[in-house]
Amino acid sequence: MKTLTKLGAFALALVLVLGSAYAVGRVVGPPPTAAPAAPAVKPAAAEEEEGPGGLAISHESMFLKVITDNVRAGTKQTFAFQILQHDGTPLVKYKPQHEKLMHLIVARRDLTNFQHVHPNLGPDGVWRVPLAFAAAGEYRVFADYMPLWGIHGETLGADVSVSGDYRPEALPAPSTTATVDGYTVTLGGELTPGKDGKLTLSVARNGKPVTDLEPYLGAFGHLVALRDGDMAYLHVHPDGTPGDGKTAPGPDIVFHATAPTFGDYRLFLDFQHQGTVRTAAFTLRVNGPNPPPHGLSEEAFAAAKARNEEAAKNGGVAPGGTTTGGTTGGSTEEGTHGHG
Repeated sequence: MKTLTKLGAFALALVLVLGSAYAVGRVVGPPPTAAPAAPAVKPAAAEEEEGPGGLAISHESMFLKVITDNVRAGTKQTFAFQILQHDGTPLVKYKPQHEKLMHLIVARRDLTNFQHVHPNLGPDGVWRVPLAFAAAGEYRVFADYMPLWGIHGETLGADVSVSGDYRPEALPAPSTTATVDGYTVTLGGELTPGKDGKLTLSVARNGKPVTDLEPYLGAFGHLVALRDGDMAYLHVHPDGTPGDGKTAPGPDIVFHATAPTFGDYRLFLDFQHQGTVRTAAFTLRVNGPNPPPHGLSEEAFAAAKARNEEAAKNGGVAPGGTTTGGTTGGSTEEGTHGHG
C-alpha cells in the first residue's frame, strides 16, 4: 500500500511538472531561431517608368486633365491642362528632366502633325502653352514629367478632338532617310522586340556631314517613338552629354530604345543647328517575336507552349495527367498560360 501511495505521489508530481512545462512553453513559445535574412533592397528606381507610356490617362495616383476644349484646326490658342492628384489637387512640384519640368508631345492619331513643346506652370497648378493644331482630327497629347517626390518619370496621355475638315493620311512606308529644310538624316540600326537596341541618326546638309550640332534639351538630339495603332510612347535615351569631352556634336547621334512589340513605329528626331530646331520623321518596322509573357525565358515559354499544344490534343490533359483547363490552352500546374 505504501508502495502504491509512493507511486501515485510520483505520478502526480510528474504530471504537475510536465503541465507546468507545457504552460510555460505556451506562454514563452519555442526557443528563438535565427532572424530571417533581410530582403534584398531593390534599386532606388529607374528614372523612367518601365515599358511604353502614354496609353493611360491616369497612373500612380495622378490624372491628366485637359482643360482646353473647342479646339479648331489652324488657330493658335492657349492649350491648358493639369496633372491632378488622387485628392483632386493639382501637382505643383516637379523635377527637371532634360532641362525642362514638362515635355508636351502632340501628334495626330495617324502619326502626323508632330509637336514637342514645353508649357509653363502657373501658380494655380495649370500648365499653359500657345499651340496650333495644323489639321483637324483626333490627336493624342502626352505629358512627360517627373514629380518632385517621384522615383521615375511618368507619361500620361489624353485624346483631343480638333474640329475642321479631317483628312487622314496613310503611314509612310519604312525608310532609312528623311529630309527637312535641306537637311538629310540617315537612320542606322534596328530594334528587336523586348531588347535594348541602338539607333544611330546621322545629320548632313547639302551632302556634307554636320559636325557642329548645338545642344538641345541637354543632348545633341531628342528622339520620340510612337507605335502605330495605339500610339504607345517609347522612352529613348541619347548617348553622351554635350561638353563631356567625348560626345561629338555630330554628324552621328546615338540613341538606345526598347520596342515592346513588333510592328511599325514612327520616329521623330529633334535636332538643333544654327539656332533652329528641326524635326526629321521616319517609319521604322520592328520585326521578330514579342518577348515571352510573365518574365519567362525563351526556353521556358517554348516548353510551356509545347505542353499546352499537347494538352489540347489530349482533350485538356497535359503529359502526366495534368489538367490545363480545356482545349483552349489554359494554365498548367506550373502556371503557364495559353497565350503566345
